[in-house]
Amino acid sequence: MQRRRFPKIAGLEVSALGLGAMRLPTLGGPPARVDEEAAIRLVQEAVRLGVSYLDTAWVYHGGQSELIVGRALRGGFRPRVQLATKSPVWEVEAEGDWERILDQQLRKLETDRIDFYLLHALDAGRWEKVQRLRGIGALERARADGRIGHIGFSFHGPFDDFERILAGYDWEFTQIQLNYLDQAFQAGVPGLRRAAERGVGVVVMEPLRGGALARIPPAVGEILGRSGRAWSPAEWALRWVWSQPGVVTVLSGMGTLEQLAENVAAAEVAVPLGGEELRLVEAARAAYQEKMAVPCTTCGYCQPCPNEVAIADVFNAWNSALMFDDRAGAARIYDRFLVKEGAGADRCEECGDCEPRCPQHISIGEKLQQAHDYLTR
Repeated sequence: MQRRRFPKIAGLEVSALGLGAMRLPTLGGPPARVDEEAAIRLVQEAVRLGVSYLDTAWVYHGGQSELIVGRALRGGFRPRVQLATKSPVWEVEAEGDWERILDQQLRKLETDRIDFYLLHALDAGRWEKVQRLRGIGALERARADGRIGHIGFSFHGPFDDFERILAGYDWEFTQIQLNYLDQAFQAGVPGLRRAAERGVGVVVMEPLRGGALARIPPAVGEILGRSGRAWSPAEWALRWVWSQPGVVTVLSGMGTLEQLAENVAAAEVAVPLGGEELRLVEAARAAYQEKMAVPCTTCGYCQPCPNEVAIADVFNAWNSALMFDDRAGAARIYDRFLVKEGAGADRCEECGDCEPRCPQHISIGEKLQQAHDYLTR
């Protein structure tokens, strides 16, 4: 399998394809009901096939992911991977919590060292908390005594926050969401370029947009089919990310051995797309965008909302429902992550504060009401 290097980490290469342990096989129902036998078989087969970067987190699968990954790496598999997990910043209330949580993770993962340790899901607010509670100092001490190898952060927030966090420390790597459809979402391609300018290696998550880009509509399939390539939709999406300068490894949340085999085969020849192939991907992206209900680019200029509506996230859920013909899935995400968190469109009072700041001149109040009606009907 193709291997790549982090710019600031000498002498280390990792597989271009990494395994994300957020979507392990389950028995149905809540995510915590992991099919442990199938999950362990999947992890071990990935390592056998050359996947050397394995990513998990405290919160994945209701806290079960780290435990299962630890069990999967028994029997000689642990030395063959670079193991990554994340510090749940939202769980930290006092300076001593950094150490307490890290020690629990080491026990769960059955290891004495976490190779790549990330501050999880940073945005401006969580970065301020990390600084206030001296999180970087705690991680540096853990790196000095060998409990962690390299310090980074994963990111979920607006681009301006990403720039601020990136400039706030000498990071060795970062993890961002990126796929050919969401090129301007959160850190996006501009964030990838900023990281490259600073020599910060980038790990990409959601290259398939939670699997949606592996299930493309006929119109998109027709566009990509013009290439004459016998690539699956998933391979097109992965190849696009591998073509972006600065990307070190791409995480795929593979839930079956068939998905693993398909992605590994693509990673064997993860060469950049040619000019005509890139043009076809842009045409596919345009076909998706034609189905969007609102031309929101998630630039974030509409924020902050005085009523704490996550405007761009609401519009993203609405657009996703239409682009992928999945109202039910988008509605579940909208309810769980926005409405129940007090950030849904139901909080909008149509005060108009946001609309003059929108570069796309969207009638935000009106569209928020339409989005809420669609996602809750």
